[in-house]
Amino acid sequence: MSTSETPQNKPKRILSGMRPTGKLHLGHYKGVLENWLKLQDEHQCFFFAADWHALTTDYANPSIVKDTIWDMLIDWLAVGVDPEKAVVFIQSEVPEHAELHLLFSFMTPLSWLERVPTYKDQIEQLREKDLGTYGFLGYPLLQAADILIYRADGVPVGEDQVPHVELTREVARRFNHLYRQGIPPLFPEPASMLMPAAKLPGLDGRKMSKSYGNTIELGEEWKVTEKKVKTMPTDPARVRRDDPGNPENCPVWDFHKVYSTEEERQWVKEGCTTAGIGCIDCKMCMLKHLEEELQPIRERRIEIASRPDDLRDIVRAGNERARHEASRTMEKVRKTLKMGYRV
Repeated sequence: MSTSETPQNKPKRILSGMRPTGKLHLGHYKGVLENWLKLQDEHQCFFFAADWHALTTDYANPSIVKDTIWDMLIDWLAVGVDPEKAVVFIQSEVPEHAELHLLFSFMTPLSWLERVPTYKDQIEQLREKDLGTYGFLGYPLLQAADILIYRADGVPVGEDQVPHVELTREVARRFNHLYRQGIPPLFPEPASMLMPAAKLPGLDGRKMSKSYGNTIELGEEWKVTEKKVKTMPTDPARVRRDDPGNPENCPVWDFHKVYSTEEERQWVKEGCTTAGIGCIDCKMCMLKHLEEELQPIRERRIEIASRPDDLRDIVRAGNERARHEASRTMEKVRKTLKMGYRV
């Protein structure tokens, strides 16, 4: 729970999204989707495929979005996102997002966008891309529109995204101050919901990322996952089978922390430090738990993918529900801004 969220104002309406820029992997599942499954049981949730946001960095190659968006939605449903409990939709199918973003851009100081920490960080990290664009500078404001169009009062985020929610709070506050004097505010100031997330690194110990080539994809075949795990690097000290090691120096140990039982972790720790077990023994112990988690997801994934018309019906219904809610907000915005022309 963040400083902007208290038991008295526990969020009731949640919004969260994901950019379709590649295949989803285990890091997405443990870091985001598992939390969505809990949230959908406790709140009114809106989960969206952020295809416009994907274009802020991949505008030169929009085919990435088209190629991955349906795979991403299949993954969501396969892990248990329930369209009966949450509104599942595609951002660009609700054009009200863009209209509100445009209206917010007229009243938002440029300095607010320039001071968002991730702006300079991402420009530094993605040097190979030309990000000196209006769209990239303004994407936190588009996020604010995404959130406020549904008048969401909670946004599940990691620590690096908290400044984006703070910007959204400032935008809501400024709109209410400028245009709603003497009448109830239109937009709530959403809370940052810092969600628990398993710390699962990539196969090489770095952050799990497609750009590092160290991921376990949710949709890959089991034999591919098994091979990846069996060839994971381990403690460099274990050159030979009878060399003792230290689990803390091995990326496999981080997977044990997430998947294995306490008894199994003790067995691995003792076996590694005394060279009583080999690295393959250690990996196989964890691998069985990984299979227990991933195989049912992959089976559901195959079943959902075999019914593309049903998938499109689910998303179409979600788009309609989202647009209905967004339209209600925009009617109020236009009325507030004296823009409800009847011609």
